[in-house]
Amino acid sequence: MSRFPNPFSSSSSSSSQPSPAIVPDQQSTPQEETPSRVRNDNPNPRTTAAGFDPEALERGVEAIKKINSSQNAKKVFEITKKQEETRQAEMHVKKAEFEALQAQHETERQRVIYEEQKKLVKQQAETKAQMARYEDELTRKRMQADNESQRARNRELVKMQEESSIRQEQARRTTEEQIQAQRRQTERERAEMERETIRVRAMAEAEGRAHEAKLAEDVNKRMLVERANAEREKWVAAINTTFDHIGGGVRAILTDQNKLVVAVGGITALAAGIYTTREGARVIWGYVDRILGQPSLIRESSRGKYPWSGMISRGISTLSHKTEGPGAKIGNGFGDVILHPSLNKRIEQLAGATANTKSHQAPFRNMLFYGPPGTGKTMAARELARKSGLDYALMTGGDVAPLGSQAVTKIHQLFDWSKKSRKGLLLFIDEADAFLCERNKTYMSEAQRSALNALLFRTGDQSKDIVLALATNRPGDLDSAVSDRIDEVLEFPLPGEEERFKLLKLYLDKYISKVGERKSSWIPSFFRKEQQKIEIKGLTDDILREAAVKTEDFSGREIAKLMASVQAAVYGSQDCVLDPNLFREVIDYKVAEHQQRRNFADAKDGSV
Repeated sequence: MSRFPNPFSSSSSSSSQPSPAIVPDQQSTPQEETPSRVRNDNPNPRTTAAGFDPEALERGVEAIKKINSSQNAKKVFEITKKQEETRQAEMHVKKAEFEALQAQHETERQRVIYEEQKKLVKQQAETKAQMARYEDELTRKRMQADNESQRARNRELVKMQEESSIRQEQARRTTEEQIQAQRRQTERERAEMERETIRVRAMAEAEGRAHEAKLAEDVNKRMLVERANAEREKWVAAINTTFDHIGGGVRAILTDQNKLVVAVGGITALAAGIYTTREGARVIWGYVDRILGQPSLIRESSRGKYPWSGMISRGISTLSHKTEGPGAKIGNGFGDVILHPSLNKRIEQLAGATANTKSHQAPFRNMLFYGPPGTGKTMAARELARKSGLDYALMTGGDVAPLGSQAVTKIHQLFDWSKKSRKGLLLFIDEADAFLCERNKTYMSEAQRSALNALLFRTGDQSKDIVLALATNRPGDLDSAVSDRIDEVLEFPLPGEEERFKLLKLYLDKYISKVGERKSSWIPSFFRKEQQKIEIKGLTDDILREAAVKTEDFSGREIAKLMASVQAAVYGSQDCVLDPNLFREVIDYKVAEHQQRRNFADAKDGSV
C-alpha cells in the first residue's frame, strides 16, 4: 500500500492544525503495482503507458479527505486501513489465483503443443507408411503386369507349339492312313487271289477224287477184304511165333546158367543206360530251359515258354486273319473289359502311339495303371499289347520277395529274355507296390532292396524293346525313382452306371445266353457232353439297368462273379429258367453281401 503520513500520530500538534499536503509517493509498492502489471489485458483507458493505475491513489486521497472531515478520524483511518489491507489481501489471493490459472494455462498450452507435435509425428508416420504401401502397391502391380505379359507370351508360345504338334500329328495320321489303306488294299487283293486259287484247286481235287472213287469202289472193297484177311493171318502167325520164341528163350535161359548171367547183366546194363540217358536228358533240358526257356517270374506270356511254342496256333491264327480279310472286326476291341469312354479313348491312343513308336524305332513310354482291384487293369494291358502289335508278359510283384538272394539274377534274366522279342514286349507288373515300394521302409529286406535297384538299373534309360506297365492299388507307396520312370499315368476307377449296365449285358451273354457255345468245335459230338441250355424269360434292359443302379461301387470282377452266381442259381433251380424274380433275388443278396464286406473292412480299418 502507499505510504501516507499518519494524521493520528503523536507528532501531530492537534487535530485542528491543517494537515500538510499529501503528495503521493512516486515509487509505489509492489502490492500497488502488481495489479496494474498483471492485468495487462485490462482495457482501462486510465492506465499509463508504463502500466501504472492511479485508481488506488485516488481512493487513498478520498479516504484521507473523509478522515480529515470526520470526527472519528482515527477509527475511520483504522477501518479504512483494514479495508485497504483486506482489499490488498484479496488482490494477493486474486494474484495467486491468476498465477495458478496462468500456470495451468501454460501447462495446457504445453500439453496442446505436445499433442499437436504427437499428432504431427503420427501423421508423418502414417504418411510415410501410406507412401511405402503405395510404392509397394505400384511395385506389385508392375510385377503383376510383367507376370501377366510373360504368361501371355507363354500361352502364345504353347498355343503355337500345340498348333504345330496338331499339324504334325494330322500330317502323320494322313500319311499313316494312306499307308494303311494301301496295305489293306494289297492284303485284300492277295487274300482274294489266295481264296480263288484254293477254291479252284479244291474243286479240281474234289472232282478227281470223286471220279477215282466211282471207278475203283468195287476194287477197293475187294482189296480191303483181302488185305484185312491177310493182315489177320499175318498177325496171328507172328503172335504164335513170338510166343514160341519167348517160351524157348526163357526155358533156355533158366536151364543154362551162363545164359542166365548174361541175361541178368544185359537187363542191368539196359536199366543203367536208361537211367543215365534220363538224367543226362534232364540236365541238358535244364540247360536248354535256362538258355531258351521263359523266366520263372513270368506268369503269362503271348510268346510261349519256348521259341518254338505256339507255332502251329500262331500259323492258324495268321491264316484265319488272312481268310477273314483285314476289314474283319474282332470282338468289341477290349475283350471282357468295359471302360469309361474317356479311358477307352486314351488306351486306344496309347496303342496307336506305341505301334507307331515301334515302326519308327523310337523309345517306348512306360505306363502306370492304378485304381481299385477288379477294374480291368490287367485285361486292358493285354489288349493294349495286342492292339499295338507287341508281345505280352505278365508277372506279379509278390513273386520277387520269396526269391531272396536269387531275385537280382531273376530280374536280369527277365529283362534279357524280354529283349529277345522281335516285336517288342509289354512287361506288365501286377501288384507293383509289393516290391517297388519306398526303399527307406524298415520292413524291406536287403534282397528286396537289391531287386528294386536291379530293376531301376535296367530301366534307367528309355528302351526301344520293352514297355514297362505297372499296376497298383496304392500308387503313393511306389518308390520315387520308380515314379520318375513313368511317362503315362492312367486311373482305372470303379465302373459307372452305364459301364455296369454294359458289363451286366456282357456277362449275361457269357454265362447265361451263350453258355453252351464255348465248347471246341474240333471235338466230335459223341465225345462232348451237351450242356443244358438256360432259358431266359422276361429279362429286359430295364431290369438290367435296375441291377446296374443297385450294384453301385461294384468292380468289373465283382459283376462277373455276380453273373456267375446267377448262373449257379439257375442251375440250382428245377426248370433251368432265368426269370426277373430269380435275377432280382440273386442281385439283392449279392448287394447285401458286398455291403457286409465293406462293413467288415471299415471295422478293420477302425480297429487298426
